[in-house]
Amino acid sequence: MTEKTLVIIKPDAVKKNLIGEIIARFEKRGLRVSALKKIHMNKEQAKGFYIVHKERPFYESLTDFMSEGPIVVMVLEGEDAIAKVRKIMGATNPAQAEEGTIRKDFAENIERNAVHGSDSPQSASYEIPYFFSNLEIL
Repeated sequence: MTEKTLVIIKPDAVKKNLIGEIIARFEKRGLRVSALKKIHMNKEQAKGFYIVHKERPFYESLTDFMSEGPIVVMVLEGEDAIAKVRKIMGATNPAQAEEGTIRKDFAENIERNAVHGSDSPQSASYEIPYFFSNLEIL
């Protein structure tokens, strides 16, 4: 089934100049970029995006991190895009990620883990319009 999913290249990976390498990994696996932009979220925008984690102990540090520098947000599309993106990214904790995944290769730790991807169709339906209007998704 063709799906759309949101991917964020986080501030740590943007700072390391890994944008092209990360996008290439998704494209090489058959995913298409339907929308793409580089932005810098402020703390309130980061809090709004990660509102589902508001009660978690890492909420403040996560939103501090996500607002500390530019990010790249993109919509990827393809067959089983959500599952495919999650496999390419690897486990959230890079110590548990498989060899050759983005997080194994580029993540610093469980929070500074290079990329974010929607984990379900429901989260994708919230996350994509947080950053993109219908006019921006081609």
